[in-house]
Amino acid sequence: MVKGKIVDLPVEGKALDQLVENMTKAGVGFGHRTSKLYPKMKPYVSGIKSTVHIIDLVKTVEELKKALIFIREVSLQNKQVLLVGTKIQFRELVKEVADACQWPYVNQRWVGGTLTNFSIISDRVKYLKEMEEGKKKGEWEKYTKKERLKLDRQLEKLEDKFGGLKEMTVLPSAVFVLDLDKNALVSKEARQEGIKVIALVDTNINPALADYLIPANDDAISSARFILDQVQKIKESSQQEVKPEEVIQDKE
Repeated sequence: MVKGKIVDLPVEGKALDQLVENMTKAGVGFGHRTSKLYPKMKPYVSGIKSTVHIIDLVKTVEELKKALIFIREVSLQNKQVLLVGTKIQFRELVKEVADACQWPYVNQRWVGGTLTNFSIISDRVKYLKEMEEGKKKGEWEKYTKKERLKLDRQLEKLEDKFGGLKEMTVLPSAVFVLDLDKNALVSKEARQEGIKVIALVDTNINPALADYLIPANDDAISSARFILDQVQKIKESSQQEVKPEEVIQDKE
């Protein structure tokens, strides 16, 4: 993973300069073409290079710190963050980080109603688990080869849609979206359910879609990996440093 620690907050002076340099190397600061600028993102732009907006990475650090503090608070309460990234280049990364953080995830197409019709989604996840269990126990052997092939295809489709949600038994406390340009519906559903939205926000996106925006390149895998590396570190540090009884005291 790209290195550049931000877990030790606050970041300033030489540490800030080093972090900005590492972010630059990871391509975090490359926005979209100037013609695609969302007006409200202008304060997060530091310049233009070859008709492409350059994101002010000092401001990215400021906003990332806010997001990490919130993620740490959620983690200390043993609550979940739903990680969403459906662009092809993000799919493996999303699963990798979600598994490491023990979070649910969506890395294929977002199914409308995942948050707003959670009971229905939960039923589909339950059916997916039942199908997996039936296949594992050999219950499919009673079917013909053609019927088993049809069941396999059905199982594959269910896994693509709901595989990352198997451990999400209740609505998450937050959603973290890597690609709001593709998944604005995630923000809409989350807001409707009172769920906080954390997101990478590129220069072509409305920052109002996120409660915790992280101004950053939302196309490059290196950019997303850098940010998620920091997220994973803050999640792991919260697990290692704080005991359950201390969390209860903090809440009081």
